[in-house]
Amino acid sequence: MSKIRVLLADDHAVVREGLRALLDATPDIEVVGEAETGRLAVQLAQKLQPDVVVMDVVMPQLNGVEATRQIIRDAPTSKVLVLSSYSDDDKVAQLIEHGATGYLVKQAATNDLVKAIREARKGNAFFSPCISRRLLEQCRDSYVKGKAVKRKGDHLTSRETEVLQLIAEGYANKQIADVLGISIKTVEKHRQQLMDKLNIHEVAGLTRHAIAKGMIEATVPLPTG
Repeated sequence: MSKIRVLLADDHAVVREGLRALLDATPDIEVVGEAETGRLAVQLAQKLQPDVVVMDVVMPQLNGVEATRQIIRDAPTSKVLVLSSYSDDDKVAQLIEHGATGYLVKQAATNDLVKAIREARKGNAFFSPCISRRLLEQCRDSYVKGKAVKRKGDHLTSRETEVLQLIAEGYANKQIADVLGISIKTVEKHRQQLMDKLNIHEVAGLTRHAIAKGMIEATVPLPTG
């Protein structure tokens, strides 16, 4: 059987090195690429068409949730396995909603990662035990109440989400246009639409929103404007 081709997506080089060392020592797995930003992860997934993408949640330029959505759209044969320090219910639900096959908590993932990658390639779901337990509880709750629990979303489009993250990371309109390959006028249009949808009309507020949604790290300095 051919090796499982894996793409690693994490913005910390030391994490990628550790994951590569673990996977390189596994005979049936081959690391075919590494990405330090969510945007690069999407591009490499399109180019390499890996069997499994191991994806962090908080990534520069494009967060793991949006990157997962775009990978599932553009490389539908690839499975996305999330490996993150964050395990809040909303984030897990978002990623499952956008097509992630599994979700591992970094702190306890070393023993499970290889097994999770093998299961993901088969199309099977795999979750860290603490997440599986919470998902089971949510299923029971929705069954008892007779309806699924709906989450409140912002209903931003994929492009609006990209623009929001780049604004929050301090990119000016021209820089955003360059990163996304669109015109400044189009950036301004998306910027206005997302501000109207969120009812937030200053950069500092958008940055706080992006931090609250787990798109970027809280260490990003808040702009004054």
